[in-house]
Amino acid sequence: MTAPSAAEALHQEIRDIYLGNARRPYGLYGINQLQHALQSAAHAEAQALSSSMVMACLLHDVGHMIHDLGEAPAEDGVDDLHEALGAAWAAERFPLAVSEPIRLHVAAKRYLCSVEPGYQDGLSKDSRISLALQGGVMGNAEQIDFLNERFADQAIALRRIDELAKDKNAVTDELEVFLRRHLAAALVADVSPA
Repeated sequence: MTAPSAAEALHQEIRDIYLGNARRPYGLYGINQLQHALQSAAHAEAQALSSSMVMACLLHDVGHMIHDLGEAPAEDGVDDLHEALGAAWAAERFPLAVSEPIRLHVAAKRYLCSVEPGYQDGLSKDSRISLALQGGVMGNAEQIDFLNERFADQAIALRRIDELAKDKNAVTDELEVFLRRHLAAALVADVSPA
């Protein structure tokens, strides 16, 4: 019997995380982390984004599932730093085109709240709580620094998808389908922004 390839091992690792810990509730939306992840990947596909972006959207909240702070640390006044945890996890497994949008998606929320009228008002209660813990709206210098990030545009796209992926009635493909369609391509992706 041969050892599984790195891609096969990663495929199984993602399945273990998302079919195990992703049954945790996702905020106050009546869905779980897995449903949110699948909806995010489906929206990325519907927008004809790259396999790297589909995987970034699928995995953007993996940090929530690999920490040991419980299911809703924000409600206890704790920022779980899920974007940093998730990006570090992804950076060990994927090119920057996957890990960097994950790292920057919280900064993208803060940026959009700073520059887009009405964006902050449209956030859910739990998203407003986490926004305060994550540093609130960005000042001018932070906005410039964010826009100078190599993957800022991809992070903004991911963040907009993040907002769309909260429909308790949505029907998506299963995790296995997204992994079959995008995992291999994302592992060999060009690291330059699309």
